[in-house]
Amino acid sequence: MMEKYIGTLGLLVGLFSLVAGIDRSHFPPDFLFGTATSYYQIEGGYLDGRKGLSNWDVFSHTPGKIKDGSNGDIADDHYHRFKDDIKLMHSLGVNSYRFSISWSRILPRGRFGEVNSEGISFYKNLIDALILKGIQPFVTINHFDLPQELEDRYGAWLNSQIQEDFGYFAEICFREFGDKVKYWSTFNEPNVMVYKGYLEGTYPPGRCSEPYGHCSSGDSDMEPFIAAHNVILSHATAVDIYRKKYQEKQGGSIGIVMSATWYEPYEDTPVHRIAAARASAFEIGCFLDPMIYGSYPPEMTQLLGSVLPTFSSSPFTSNGSLLRIGYSNGVPVGPTTDMPDFYVTPKGMEKIVLYVMERYKNLPMIITENGYAQKSDSKLSVEDFINDEERVEFFSSYLTSLSNAIRKGADVRGYFIWSLIDNFEWVFGYSERFGLFHVDYNTQQRTPKLSAKWYKEFLEGPKIKTTVSNMLKTSRLAN
Repeated sequence: MMEKYIGTLGLLVGLFSLVAGIDRSHFPPDFLFGTATSYYQIEGGYLDGRKGLSNWDVFSHTPGKIKDGSNGDIADDHYHRFKDDIKLMHSLGVNSYRFSISWSRILPRGRFGEVNSEGISFYKNLIDALILKGIQPFVTINHFDLPQELEDRYGAWLNSQIQEDFGYFAEICFREFGDKVKYWSTFNEPNVMVYKGYLEGTYPPGRCSEPYGHCSSGDSDMEPFIAAHNVILSHATAVDIYRKKYQEKQGGSIGIVMSATWYEPYEDTPVHRIAAARASAFEIGCFLDPMIYGSYPPEMTQLLGSVLPTFSSSPFTSNGSLLRIGYSNGVPVGPTTDMPDFYVTPKGMEKIVLYVMERYKNLPMIITENGYAQKSDSKLSVEDFINDEERVEFFSSYLTSLSNAIRKGADVRGYFIWSLIDNFEWVFGYSERFGLFHVDYNTQQRTPKLSAKWYKEFLEGPKIKTTVSNMLKTSRLAN
């Protein structure tokens, strides 16, 4: 989950302060409203059902990689409790659920081994259980993870062989699940995976070089672009397979999820305005411009010049970075949360959506992740976590901002809250909580937070919806 700087959000681009009064009626009748998770963050059962080791299994067991020394071996035990978790979704009234499929649960050894029938059965059972409750499955094929064997065998995203492996995996997913899955995304936030995995080295495979990080191996000037190049071509491979062999008969759509950050200039001067625009082009355009327009962004070409090849050539060997500060013209961009660089800045939602609308000719968009971090402090009681008034205010204000963008013409078709339940938050382990439902990791007890009750009433609409201010007032009186 990435939610940082000015209104960053998970954004699916189809290649196909509390504001009173916002509710379901402000959005189109067929709008998708759901919650989101990813396989490694909630499933657990890391060796159950003949699953193979993933890169995150190995990385999280490496001392010093995870803030609290934890791992996702058990996580929320969703692998064994998915039916109960679907009941939670159903209780909210959502019409969709975004989740990811574990590559190593389907193909423990990639294309070098057999398809794991137990993994296929697990996801078929999950999908069937969702549909039984009237919840549309929204499937991400790759959410940061891959079979560790692909890393060990040929270096994963640094080798063009990964394109064949990803296409092989994607086609299995289309073939096995596509008759019931109508929404696909190939990758979750590859711009984050590439940056953290190959530039700063804080995600697997943990590769980087000075001055970007302190890793035992890697080349931060070259490898991020090699990895990005292979992701782009892997996405193209999967989309081509889907469109040629499955889309017409299955009737679904496919896209990619990007971490989308709205940047304001540090100062209102020409040089800072240009820098802010260039930052967005590098972060989003590095992937989407080649996918949509067939070439890298002009902002990158202007900066890197002749070192940028044509897209059909080898990946380029130059890099760039930026300094992100939570101020613009000397004023904080918004209240901080417990996550570094995560600010509450609702206006960023509208601005980044309109930016994508204008840059990419208003292709369909879905907000696939939007969430608020709470510090998981052992000194706090369950009640302290449950009364999450700040999260309620966050969702209300961001949804209002999103509604504004839709009124201005943005073709946005859905919104997913991150996250359904508290979970393993990557390198932060269990030290941060994003869930609508609190999870006691010792007992796996799920308890609805105030934000879950708010979301339920939001989705029920204005006729039976109590005001948010009354919910907050009731919460304070209860304490």
